[in-house]
Amino acid sequence: MLVPDPDKIPKPPDDAGAPEARSPAPGPPPASPPGRRTPVTVLRHRPLAIWIASRFASGTASTLLRTVLAWQLFQLTRSELALGVLGIIQFVPALLTSLVGGAAADVWDRKRIVVAAQAMPLLAAMILSWTTAQNTAGVLEIYVVVGCCAFAMAFEAPARAATLPSLVPRAEFSAAVTVYTTFQSLAFVTGPAIGGLLLAYIGIAPAYLMSTGLYATSMALVALVKTGQAKGDKRRVTLGQIKEGLAFVRSKPAVLGAMALDMFAVIFAGATALLPVYADKILHVGAKGYGLLAASLDIGALVTSLALIVLPPIRRLGRALIVAIALYGVATIAFGLSRSFPLSVAAYIAVGMADQVSVVIRSTLIQLSTPDALRGRVSSISMIFIGASNQLGAAEAGFLAAATSATFAVVSGGAVCIAVVAVIALRVTQLRRFAIDDQGQVIE
Repeated sequence: MLVPDPDKIPKPPDDAGAPEARSPAPGPPPASPPGRRTPVTVLRHRPLAIWIASRFASGTASTLLRTVLAWQLFQLTRSELALGVLGIIQFVPALLTSLVGGAAADVWDRKRIVVAAQAMPLLAAMILSWTTAQNTAGVLEIYVVVGCCAFAMAFEAPARAATLPSLVPRAEFSAAVTVYTTFQSLAFVTGPAIGGLLLAYIGIAPAYLMSTGLYATSMALVALVKTGQAKGDKRRVTLGQIKEGLAFVRSKPAVLGAMALDMFAVIFAGATALLPVYADKILHVGAKGYGLLAASLDIGALVTSLALIVLPPIRRLGRALIVAIALYGVATIAFGLSRSFPLSVAAYIAVGMADQVSVVIRSTLIQLSTPDALRGRVSSISMIFIGASNQLGAAEAGFLAAATSATFAVVSGGAVCIAVVAVIALRVTQLRRFAIDDQGQVIE
């Protein structure tokens, strides 16, 4: 489907004649009248709508790719340990390069960074599709591809996250995050579901090829977006810029607390890496069941996103974040103990629901607390915490499952998650009290 050039589309009547609409200066467009603001109305900002469409395509591609990679690796090795190593390989490149990627997003064109970074997984999916069709794909090749994709993501993620606030007014940013994450959740449901169906009925190689097409679509959409990123006079990434981002995060206890809460909780409670084990060895549901199980977390996230669109906006962000992650730990324990496939799906949907509330709140809290000039660097620090929670969590789950059992790894992780929430909630008072008003301003 053709997407019109945003520069050639007339502005909506609400913006006609407004000084902001005619000004060439970079920055977000003017806000909708207060009485007419709803989360869906933010899609009237055409650059945001295209940006969301791009994220839907890339999110579907990336989750499809991860789903197929994990399944193929487990079929080749039959080893939980191999899945744990996969998490380490995903995390190390991000740890080494995310801060550089964040600084790059503050001094270079963020849109170009996103397009260039997505070319890496596109090429990787093409290579894996070919080698799988030729029956030459091996474990080492999968690990190399995953490492390269993780390196590219270290540049894409902060650039994409830092761009979002420039596409809408500050007062509408919370709504934009809700709509953005709704479509992202839909993508995260679609990717594993498509992956499971392709694995069951067509095969691994066509699944990789589908991911390639989706990445190409995303890149084309990103190229159409005109962002409001300010053009600075800096052209080099320096150590001083990176230190400036780190110092800012240290000076904001609520921001640092939100990042740490997510990281330490999910490191221990993440069960995603063990889904192939649960589907194959514990629940005995095969590739089709694995696809549904992998998608169930994002089904919960999607349902929650839709609910957040129609419900009143969350203002007490800190308290809501603490409650959501505590429920994440409880639902993880239920999933780990279940031996019924429907119950397992329901429990993992609950995990996704709690996680989605956390995603929306954390994104809003961090971006509203950060000036645009630092958003790339702060986003990159957030991505390190997220990468640590996801990838190190996958490694921890795989290693612990190999030493004990998958059930022990998941259930004990959920218990530790609840303990971490209690400690951070008690110690970081700024996080507990963090709230925003109707205009998106932080209430001290």
